[in-house]
Amino acid sequence: MTSDIEKATFRSLIRSKAMFLSESAKRPSDDITESVKKSVKKQSEYGSVLHMEAPKTLQRKKKKKDMKDIGPKPAAKTTSKKDTDAGDKSLALVLQNTASNSSKTTTSTALAINSNGKKPMTKELAMASKAPTMPKPQWHPQWKLFRSISGHTGWVRCLAVEPKNQWFVSGSADRTIKIWDLATCTLKLTLTGHISALRGLEVSPRHPYLFSAGEDKMVCCWDLEQNKIIRKYHGHLSAVYALKLHPTLDIVFTGGRDGTVRVWDMRTAKQVHCLSGHTSTVASLESFEVDPQVISGSHDSTIRLWDIRKAKAMSILTNHKKSVRALCKHPQESTFVSGAADNIKQWYLPHGKFIQNLSGHNAIINSLAVSPSGVMASGSDNGVINFWDYRTGYRFQHLDAIAQPGSLDCESGVYDMVFDKSYSRLLTAEADKTIKIYKEDNDTTEETHPVVWKPNVVRRSRF
Repeated sequence: MTSDIEKATFRSLIRSKAMFLSESAKRPSDDITESVKKSVKKQSEYGSVLHMEAPKTLQRKKKKKDMKDIGPKPAAKTTSKKDTDAGDKSLALVLQNTASNSSKTTTSTALAINSNGKKPMTKELAMASKAPTMPKPQWHPQWKLFRSISGHTGWVRCLAVEPKNQWFVSGSADRTIKIWDLATCTLKLTLTGHISALRGLEVSPRHPYLFSAGEDKMVCCWDLEQNKIIRKYHGHLSAVYALKLHPTLDIVFTGGRDGTVRVWDMRTAKQVHCLSGHTSTVASLESFEVDPQVISGSHDSTIRLWDIRKAKAMSILTNHKKSVRALCKHPQESTFVSGAADNIKQWYLPHGKFIQNLSGHNAIINSLAVSPSGVMASGSDNGVINFWDYRTGYRFQHLDAIAQPGSLDCESGVYDMVFDKSYSRLLTAEADKTIKIYKEDNDTTEETHPVVWKPNVVRRSRF
């Protein structure tokens, strides 16, 4: 009974804090302060043009407004010339008195600002009274393990989902590519052709093609109607670690241990560009419809935004201090995230402006996935999967991957993850030779799993 009372009291405190938090740091309103703030803002915003004479149209409107404010309109009647002259003189006197009063008010305001020889109040000082506010995270349901799929005899390194959401494909260190039914999770087909571990897979949305890249320096194009290799892209000098398709063009991007990003023509299998600049392995790639049409993350701790027309880097982001092994774009926004051993960082496109850090992992981050609903998942070498609110960077769930029976506890690393096309399932490729599927837990509510959020104004660091 006592525990129930304590829980109810704690829940009430959380709700009260959320209700009154935004008003706790605000100062009470003051008419004098508001008038001074408005005058300062007027001087800072329009001080360079205040001395200029207003256009004639505005002067006429102002004169009509002043005449309306003086008193009600007299009834329409015939007047003599003397009465008209007398009325004009009285109106001029009233307008002159009004102008003199306004000038006195402006002078008194200026004296109030510059009294005692202090520094004049600036726009920043005037706006400092407004308390900074941080957005509250959106509530998301918890995720749970739905199914574990076994079939590979080596580490599962990469995953890809078919555009129609009917099947998915996995690549492993056992040198095989397996195609699975997404609904029943049964094996449909096994493709062999690589002579080393698979590191990248992509399914073309416009062609019946599957692209694969491996540590054997091979980039292959598979025809899924014939289930065989129809093209090979030769050019990499070492293992290929990353593979991406252009969203709208027939272009393939690959990156590998030779430190280059190579651009291939999908149809002719010829190399279009060799984007060089990284000083170490290119471990991750992401592609966009517009510039920058390809982004690369490398073990040299940099992210490069490339212009494929000029074949050179548009921007170089050096904020990370560790190897960048994961990149992922938002499905709807012009933003992307990058993951390294130090933290996860969010960026604006197209120039790569830094947004915020997301800290919570203490291991190498291998994979990232983002859904349009604002859920971001990240997987690391120690088998930890974190779920984040993408907008605020709040971590709302922490999961530890469970290694399948018979495998070592150290074989719990998460190497790749991807949402299905409905964004209701999360597929992960793990070091225990399994593919795990996670889904939302419909039994969780805001009462059972509340958002325990503490606003921190200085949370966003410069780097």
